[in-house]
Amino acid sequence: MATLQQLSYAITISEAGSINKASEILYVAQPSLTSSMQELEKEFGFRIFHRSGRGVTLTPEGADFILYARQVCGQYQELVNRFGNAHNLKKKFAVSAQHYSFAVKAFVETVKEYDTLKYDFAIRETQTREVINDVATLKSEIGILYLSDFNRSAITKLLRTAGLEFHRLISCNAYVYIWSGHPLAHNSSITFRELQDYPCLSFEQGDTSSFYYAEEILSTAEYSRTIKANDRATMLNLMKGLNGYTLCSGIICTELNGDDYLAVPFEADSVNESSVMELGYITRENTVLSSTGELYITKIKSYLGVND
Repeated sequence: MATLQQLSYAITISEAGSINKASEILYVAQPSLTSSMQELEKEFGFRIFHRSGRGVTLTPEGADFILYARQVCGQYQELVNRFGNAHNLKKKFAVSAQHYSFAVKAFVETVKEYDTLKYDFAIRETQTREVINDVATLKSEIGILYLSDFNRSAITKLLRTAGLEFHRLISCNAYVYIWSGHPLAHNSSITFRELQDYPCLSFEQGDTSSFYYAEEILSTAEYSRTIKANDRATMLNLMKGLNGYTLCSGIICTELNGDDYLAVPFEADSVNESSVMELGYITRENTVLSSTGELYITKIKSYLGVND
């Protein structure tokens, strides 16, 4: 019978990419890890890992196995956190989000109310698909993303398949996010035509990228100049260095991003109609948030001015 320890070993090996690295992380001898995985594969009747000189990779069956192993280990951790007497065991709380400064701000305010000696906290600003995967596999308790008329059907289908549900926080119109020295910074509104001479900035969505995964609203518009980035700091540097812009919710945190940037209302036209962004958070279906998760959502609602 597979043990929680074996499942935990398998998860660590899949993340490390090699048994050698996993051995160092777990402080377990490599032969013991190899033997443990062989027993696990024998019990279930399929290979979990492809082994080569470069390390290990998951087989298709192994990828599914790790998905369920994460859920089992995550549920056990929740059980211990809620009902166990392991006072020395650190509780965990993690959030995965698209690149929203308000999500980071709320996380900071949440962490301030806890003793970090007793908690392992994590926040991941990542690609849309990873936000969904992290919550589905219990890597994160909460995910932050948005829906629109364009992506709603595709994203909702992904959530439903993964056993997740979307909770609306707030709806907002599109804004053009630029630095304060941009030639259009003093406009009361900005049209798509006025943006033609400047590069549109967007976050990379990986090999499985899709219009539906884009963090920027109006992702299907015809942009003559585009540049992709993979983190918020780089995005801000491109805005300032190249007069780049991105289309966003208009909800920005100057405390984290600085006051050199501003959001100007996007003015729709007959070709490029505006669209409403419905910001919200995702959780596993039929799951009650932890007390830390509830506090985090309370902090977000307070920052966004959302009244229950």
